[in-house]
Amino acid sequence: MASESIPGPRERLLETAERLIYASSIQGTGVDAIVRESGTARKSFYLYFDSKEALVAEALRRRDARWMAWFEDATRACAKTPAKQLLGMFDVLRAWFASGEYHGCAFLNAASEIKSPEHAIFEVSRLHKARLLDFIAGLAEQAGVPDPLALAQQWLVLVDGAIAVALVSGRADSAEDAKGLAACMLASLGIR
Repeated sequence: MASESIPGPRERLLETAERLIYASSIQGTGVDAIVRESGTARKSFYLYFDSKEALVAEALRRRDARWMAWFEDATRACAKTPAKQLLGMFDVLRAWFASGEYHGCAFLNAASEIKSPEHAIFEVSRLHKARLLDFIAGLAEQAGVPDPLALAQQWLVLVDGAIAVALVSGRADSAEDAKGLAACMLASLGIR
């Protein structure tokens, strides 16, 4: 029987910070709570991170990598063609919204708390949205969209709009509303 490796203090701090901050907020989650919940010593926190902000930025980088891998895989798995995958990403979002683990977009939440575009946490949020935009643009290009970047920019507004409406209204079907608009966009370009 293979033994599972137990995460070290750094990993536990990152996992705990991500979980607590996503469930609450950056400002509402103190270092003491992160240290206590992670089962690490306060000394470990300072051994691995210069500040709470450094911990949060690193936790968000990890979340970005995991979330993007999940979202890209789920989107590609939901349909065979890039055009159908573009529409299918709203089905992926709907499932996320209805999961019971949904507290909005961690990156929009963080950016709205930090507000300063020069801040490291804000920069991670910007990087996440750039990666999401690139993924959408790639699918749009594969689908034969004449201006994939322009469509991707509009598509990202629909994605983030559905995310925001689902958070505020509690309606998972906001993804279906966005999907309806997205289908009209593709139809207007003759993309099926």
